[in-house]
Amino acid sequence: MTRAVRFLPEALEDLIETQRWYASREPGLGQAFAEAIAAAVERIAQDPATFPCVHGAVRRLVVRRFPYAVYFREVGDDVLVLAVHGRQDPRRWQGRG
Repeated sequence: MTRAVRFLPEALEDLIETQRWYASREPGLGQAFAEAIAAAVERIAQDPATFPCVHGAVRRLVVRRFPYAVYFREVGDDVLVLAVHGRQDPRRWQGRG
């Protein structure tokens, strides 16, 4: 069963900010980052329980090709993305949702 995936506004801002940063570094890199995140979200939607818990009930999927991870938790039948996070201070996202 594919789950519905929702993003906290802060997680969506993480995604947009990072995509813009990569786009400013090299043509096409921002798009490649967005596609890597889309693939990660699709994997999460398919079977969120396959990814490890890293902070209470919060799970993590490490993104391929980029040094980022998608942090999420299951909420009923849905998945809530809390952060798209790199190597920044984890306290930045741990208080979300």
